[in-house]
Amino acid sequence: MPDPTDRRQFILDTAAELFASKGITATTVREIAERVGMLSGSLYHHFASKDAIVNEIVSSYLADLQAGYREAVATKPEPRERITALVRVSLEVAQTHPHATEIYQNEFKNLRKLPNFEDFKTAAAEIQHTWLETLDDGVRRGTLRAHIPTQVFYRIMRDSLWLSVRWFRSGSDYDTKRLAEDFVTIFLDGYGCGTARNHSLTGSAAALG
Repeated sequence: MPDPTDRRQFILDTAAELFASKGITATTVREIAERVGMLSGSLYHHFASKDAIVNEIVSSYLADLQAGYREAVATKPEPRERITALVRVSLEVAQTHPHATEIYQNEFKNLRKLPNFEDFKTAAAEIQHTWLETLDDGVRRGTLRAHIPTQVFYRIMRDSLWLSVRWFRSGSDYDTKRLAEDFVTIFLDGYGCGTARNHSLTGSAAALG
């Protein structure tokens, strides 16, 4: 007989896949139960409701992000090192929770209806604060451009990170660590090089007067 813990995780994984592909509202408890090979009534032995399933999926995802971000802040004093660590954690958590990442980005309106939404808001606020404080620190130290609002830079980076879950698959020839390093290089140093990059920078300065 399957271990109850494994069975519970199987339900969560299956439900997360359905929520990510169909949406929370369009996915029924019966559909989840059928996918895992049990009756709807049996599913309620593991979870009190569909909302409880959604809550656990999203809560686990946010908790892993928070834990990784807290470690990055505690161990990486320099802004660039911290940004690299935050990017790496974001990518690793997205790889671990690909469906939860999609749910959190696409279903925020439905998440507002959950009893635990305030907990989600608190976690999201801490995550955003970690990013903004890191970017502000970079501006204060002169390693990041002061004329670009950190809120804008954060949102651009955030969306690029989360959308990577739709296309990136870590492999031996190009893993998550390499993607994190390249991500930071592109965002902080640019993709152009040599004469082309210098010409672009000169043209931008001229355009700005």
